[in-house]
Amino acid sequence: MRGMRWTLVLMGLLAGLAAPTRRADADGIMLIQAGAFWMGRDDGPPDEAPLHRLYVRDFWIERHKVTNAEFAEFLNEGRGIDVYAPDARLGLTCVDAPSGTSSMSRPPRSTAAASADSRTPIRCFGSGTVLRWIADPAYANHPVAASWFGARDYCASHGRRLPTEAEWEKAARGDDRRRYPWGNASPTPALAVFGLARSATQAGDTRTAGASPYGVHDLLGNLREWTSTTFKPYPYRHDDGRESLTGLGLVVARGASHDDSAAELSVTRRRAVDLRDGAPVLQLAGFRCATSDDLGEVAPGGRR
Repeated sequence: MRGMRWTLVLMGLLAGLAAPTRRADADGIMLIQAGAFWMGRDDGPPDEAPLHRLYVRDFWIERHKVTNAEFAEFLNEGRGIDVYAPDARLGLTCVDAPSGTSSMSRPPRSTAAASADSRTPIRCFGSGTVLRWIADPAYANHPVAASWFGARDYCASHGRRLPTEAEWEKAARGDDRRRYPWGNASPTPALAVFGLARSATQAGDTRTAGASPYGVHDLLGNLREWTSTTFKPYPYRHDDGRESLTGLGLVVARGASHDDSAAELSVTRRRAVDLRDGAPVLQLAGFRCATSDDLGEVAPGGRR
């Protein structure tokens, strides 16, 4: 029912109205300097033990999760395929075709069918119209819930990649063994988005007090986040194949969701998500991109 309601809202009220977009790379990408940090914990679930030191090389990670508006822009560039299956905050609608574009009489494709084989806009039923992805303006700057494959390919299209599990935890935790990105104080609504009804996401750039030591926002709550790491036991090793994920098997999701309780929020919390063919449910999560490229001190958010 909820998905139908959003589809009706999107198709009925938003036809032809594209939400303003914000590119993640224009909103800050933070340098996490090379060094060792404490990963995991000894006083929690078995899969988070043992607490151990791990060296991580320099990398950059985006300050915010990718938004619905940004992901819609990605799909409209003709890079989306139906396995991406974004949630109901994104809908398909027909808009006027660009000048000089011919129309074809053909039905719209199923949701998430923004042409894997061409960057030409998909034609709608009527003459002079094309199919476009539209983000509901009320949720345009909320984090998008996407499949792991959609997250991977979005980052690749921007010359980036998903962070590894170790990179995510270091960006969230720093080097002082803290339990939350903001320290050890208990979670509050001013620090993170949690304890809400299902689908009650919020904009991820409004809680600066909840940022990590590196200035990365919204790492706990709102939506869990994809990593590029295969789920394996600790101690974490860079050279044991866990960082060579191909999209098959168990992948690590980190962080917490808006409908998780305060007790479930922790920078060490790990979740294994099955990406194998035949998995019972198509899993969706949020994400942000990272890179090992040297972006220099002039990059937004860059600092020594």
